[in-house]
Amino acid sequence: MDKRTFIQTMSVLTGGVILSDLTGCNSSQKPTPMNGHLTNWAGNLTYSTDHVHYPTSVEQVQEVVKKCNKIRALGSRHSFNTIADSTENQLSLQQMNKVLSLDKTANTITVQSGTRYGDFAPYLDENGYALANLASLPHITVAGACATGTHGSGVDNGNLSTSVSAIEFVNAAGDVVALSKNKDGDKFYGAVVNLGAIGILSKVTLDIIPTFKMKQVVYLNMPMEELRNNFADLESKGYSVSLFTDWKNKNINEVWIKSRVVDDDNTTAAPELYGAKLATKNMHPIADQSAENVTDQMGIPGTWYERMPHFKMGFKPSAGKELQAEYFVPIENAYEAIMAVQKLNEKISPHLFITEIRTIKTDELWMSPCYRQTSVAIHFTWKQETDAVMSLLPLIEAQLSPFNAKPHWAKLFTMQPRILQSRYKRLSDFKQLVAEYDPSGKFKNEFLQKNIYS
Repeated sequence: MDKRTFIQTMSVLTGGVILSDLTGCNSSQKPTPMNGHLTNWAGNLTYSTDHVHYPTSVEQVQEVVKKCNKIRALGSRHSFNTIADSTENQLSLQQMNKVLSLDKTANTITVQSGTRYGDFAPYLDENGYALANLASLPHITVAGACATGTHGSGVDNGNLSTSVSAIEFVNAAGDVVALSKNKDGDKFYGAVVNLGAIGILSKVTLDIIPTFKMKQVVYLNMPMEELRNNFADLESKGYSVSLFTDWKNKNINEVWIKSRVVDDDNTTAAPELYGAKLATKNMHPIADQSAENVTDQMGIPGTWYERMPHFKMGFKPSAGKELQAEYFVPIENAYEAIMAVQKLNEKISPHLFITEIRTIKTDELWMSPCYRQTSVAIHFTWKQETDAVMSLLPLIEAQLSPFNAKPHWAKLFTMQPRILQSRYKRLSDFKQLVAEYDPSGKFKNEFLQKNIYS
């Protein structure tokens, strides 16, 4: 299946109305690929419009939004589905990538919305600060990650959106709106994980903490049965813990444990953990790939931003040419949910690079998959075999249905809208919030029409 066919397929999957042809909203002059249409990061998806705008300031964002009848924002283009797609206009945040202020009194940093985590993490560290959590990839933008509830790992760590203390965005009328945790309370919690539906984010303020060092070790080949009675203990072994499996032989291939380092920490890792053996070299999550692009392991201390992600900023992240899907279930159902997926191992494994299993702390963000629910995320990094993967997702969703699984907003899923919508308790409140800032549906696209409004 080629890229254009895939976008058509995804349009059917995400449903909704067919939007009108290109408006009179002129695209900026920054060049796009030769066919005029951008692709997402992995190249599995070609966006439906060649009208892409590249503002450098909030004033330019206002200008563009006022002129367009329909528009969607683009961050690092790391979404695997059509959440950021538009048949009319897209606005890329890639040139809005500056640090605006560091407030050492309030312990916050404010950045433009297109800033990537890996770009300002060193600046934070140089000034004695850190973020409480990072995703596996430091390559993603603040706006895109927070708007979709993207996360890192850690039973005591909320997703990236939980570090947000204030946002500024341009609404459908072209007005600048500012919301903060301190001033706007419940409305703010509805606006952070916003799916791009309330407007175009222009800047984000993040809570920061004192800088710290971390180290990570990897254990190899843990029997999956060990998770039955030891999952909670295993997840508490470090600041952040990730389990990797290819679902073969009821085995956890790798256990990554990332821990904070205190000044007098001279401890060494135990040689064995629940039957798994301590690795003696750096490991890629996909064991047969080079570990050159992963963050350093072997218990070697480093700054927080050099250990918390799985991949280094200057290298190709993850597998590169891939597809991704992910589902969140309550932590109390972790083992049962994992074993439910394991039943599909013979169907899954041939099309899979690797699955990562990790935990995320509960939060109060209305459209977060972790709303009032500490969750376990089961993440699939697939080979780019679109037909096979799209056939497997309904089977996985059926296996996880007893646990009221929620899909990651920016990754592939086939869940029926009525089921998806029933799992978000504040959905009606979110729709009212969207109507306040976008009464005409300027930021609505086929993905939102299908999954939120149908």
